[in-house]
Amino acid sequence: MEKMKELYAQYNCDLKDADVKAAVETILAKDFAKNNTVEVYKKCLNSIDLTSLLGTDMEEKIAEMMRKVNDFPKKFPKLPNVAAVCVYPSLVPVTREVLNKNNGVNIAAVAACFPASQSFIEVKVAETALTVKAGADEIDVVISLGKFMSGAHSEVYDELSELKAACKNAHLKVILESGSLRSAVEIKQASLLAMAAGADFIKTSTGKPEPAATLEAAYVMCGAIKEYYKKTGIKVGFKPAGGVSTTEEAVQFYTVVKAILGDEWMNNKLFRFGASRLANNLLSSIEGKEVKYF
Repeated sequence: MEKMKELYAQYNCDLKDADVKAAVETILAKDFAKNNTVEVYKKCLNSIDLTSLLGTDMEEKIAEMMRKVNDFPKKFPKLPNVAAVCVYPSLVPVTREVLNKNNGVNIAAVAACFPASQSFIEVKVAETALTVKAGADEIDVVISLGKFMSGAHSEVYDELSELKAACKNAHLKVILESGSLRSAVEIKQASLLAMAAGADFIKTSTGKPEPAATLEAAYVMCGAIKEYYKKTGIKVGFKPAGGVSTTEEAVQFYTVVKAILGDEWMNNKLFRFGASRLANNLLSSIEGKEVKYF
């Protein structure tokens, strides 16, 4: 823990939940209306990790989802495609087989004993390495939440460092499960820990526990990203996930992220949504009529 205390001491971790909530309300009051446009809806669509993480997922279902992603440019020639698709590790091979390699859409996969991360580090590392070998471009993992909340921050850091090494050239996206953390201070600490361990993205939630993604967590996490960038020169991406399903919610998150991190973060290299329902809702808002494509 001493190593982590030294890390946290370099950043502003003196946060109060009430202040965070007030700051979010101020940002939305000032900027939401000007961001609530079709052009922003298109940017949000282009930042989606189109996700299917059900226990009932089968190869044919995922193959059909990939065919829809492949056909999207023909169906909607004036719109940008999603950024990535996200599936379970065992479904990466069929995803890689069906997805058009030339469409610019990445393959993301959850790994390391998602969603609870309650297993041996050897198992997590092995699953991560196998998932990368199967063809995943991005790996989404969950921090060992119980260890973090019990104070074993250095152990969580060491685990994430091992998972980063197992990713090789694939990007590591670290899920904080921010709704389960007890305060803005813990969210800030978890963000800093994950970035220091090598995260390419930090992500709010799995969508399993409630609450999932919140605007307050986004504010804290983006603040951590901004500070980390100023200190290290390393740009880390941000991904709200879990419960972000409506166009209004997407624009709210977009507004908070843009207010803190600026225009250079508002692209799918550094900003994503984890979503299953959001794509159709954004398409409906863009087209001005109900669309059920994905």
